[in-house]
Amino acid sequence: MIALVTGANRGIGREVARQLAAAGHTVLVTARSAETAAEAARSVGPNAHPLRLDVTSEADIAEAARDLEALDVLVNNAAITYDTWQHATTADLDVVREAAETNLYGPWRLIQALLPLLRASPHPRIVNVSSEAASLTGMGGGTPAYSASKAALNALTRMLAAELRADRILVNAVCPGWVATDMGGPGGRPVTEGAASVVWAATLPDNGPTGGFFRDGQPLPW
Repeated sequence: MIALVTGANRGIGREVARQLAAAGHTVLVTARSAETAAEAARSVGPNAHPLRLDVTSEADIAEAARDLEALDVLVNNAAITYDTWQHATTADLDVVREAAETNLYGPWRLIQALLPLLRASPHPRIVNVSSEAASLTGMGGGTPAYSASKAALNALTRMLAAELRADRILVNAVCPGWVATDMGGPGGRPVTEGAASVVWAATLPDNGPTGGFFRDGQPLPW
């Protein structure tokens, strides 16, 4: 099984790559620079291979789609801008737009480009790493760029799951929880636990759920 993990140079992405590699997957460890991707792949282990990929770059995505020969699992983990300093009423919309480029349009472009490979896989999976901050059920104010872009990613998850059901591609969104990473800050749960939540969705059996929103294998409200 071949898996591609975006934003795998640190935090949850690197640990997801490590856990998938430990489970026997060949893992493409991506980062925006070749050097960072190579360093991360070395830290993950012999089943990992570096791939320079900026999800906001159409050229990078097109190159990856040309160069890859097979793919079974796509983990859209790369994300930016947990904008705790902003409110929707006064938000800098340039910041919101920039967040959407990475958090929504990046995964969307990548999925479109890699669909031929996923359709050819016997066990294709797409995992969109989201956040409970994107749940409309409990949404309040604050972090508008992050929350709105992740809510849109959840909507994309639902649409893709419906459209790709006939292709046997399982598409799910996963909240890893509040994890102690550079973005999450101190005080969160261990990164190994957050990553395991993502790996669960990446390794679902063929009769597993699709079009869901999960944390630790349990459904979350949309």
